[in-house]
Amino acid sequence: MDAELWDLVDAAGRPLGITHRRGDPDLPAGSYHIVSSVCAVREDGRVLISQRAAVKDFALDWEFAAGSALAGETSREAAARELREETGLIAAADALVFVGRRIEATALFDVYVAHDIDPATVQLDPAEVADSEWVTMDEVRERYRAGVFAAPWVARFDELWPALTAAVRAGAATR
Repeated sequence: MDAELWDLVDAAGRPLGITHRRGDPDLPAGSYHIVSSVCAVREDGRVLISQRAAVKDFALDWEFAAGSALAGETSREAAARELREETGLIAAADALVFVGRRIEATALFDVYVAHDIDPATVQLDPAEVADSEWVTMDEVRERYRAGVFAAPWVARFDELWPALTAAVRAGAATR
């Protein structure tokens, strides 16, 4: 497999015109890569959480599907791809609802919501995901507060929780 390349951006998300190979030493000062995540919502409002594979960092902790945008890929395209690769679920990139962005040490972390996902199509990639569950947003909050989500998710939820829950509920309100 070819090495993963990321387009680098500044803190405002503007492209810097350079790429960075995953695993290479630190990113240049003032640069970031895009990481995209998607909260998949089925018709009844439950969301899919996945348990990280035992061989990954934050082994067996819970999260939403997420990963780095590859060179040439938009944040939305990365979110849709990561959802498909990790869980088998299909969401059109242009149908994803943007929730918000969190600036982290080396990444701009984008969160999206995908509504009306067909739960029958879940097919987990065992290299990425050990297990998955469809849960309510209240259960997500209980779990992240209990410390069973991967550690980086705590600050993400703390910052983006109101917007995330509003975006999840907005899909239910249109039915």
